[in-house]
Amino acid sequence: MLTTLQTAYSDTRAADLAWALGREPLPALAVLDLQLPCAKLQMRLLGASHQVLLEEERGTCSETVACIPGSSTPLPLGVAKRMGEWEYEFAARVETLSEGSFAGRAQELLALVADHPHGLAGTFPGSPYAFTAMLAQFSEGQVRWRTWHAYPQEGQLVVTRTRVGVRMPAPAL
Repeated sequence: MLTTLQTAYSDTRAADLAWALGREPLPALAVLDLQLPCAKLQMRLLGASHQVLLEEERGTCSETVACIPGSSTPLPLGVAKRMGEWEYEFAARVETLSEGSFAGRAQELLALVADHPHGLAGTFPGSPYAFTAMLAQFSEGQVRWRTWHAYPQEGQLVVTRTRVGVRMPAPAL
């Protein structure tokens, strides 16, 4: 699903993004609810930020990547955590692209997500390449999502990937 977000483009720098687990739902500009075989997943666009809410019989998981006032947790390169019976893995990177490469990559990503049944993308008025996009998938008992946060004025694309799955018991010796 591709939508135009009815708000000013205010998250101005990739370096301002922060990461948080366990936050309450924040006001969203666009939402996509997905019913997966083992869980409910809600993808939320918060401007140039995102929040994913995962609900399953074993519990819930809330991931937020946003410009969070007062946050002391910058966007990490990687996180691996055990959360009850779940394993949570998060990774982020920043791609810096030339103006022409940025435009091509933006078009490619928006096309990928726009018509995908588990995709959500929002563009901002004023720049066709200012966007946030999300794509989710479920396979082999794991929920995965990828996100892209575009900062065309900097030529930067923040790319994240997350995996949440049931922790497998250690093999018996």
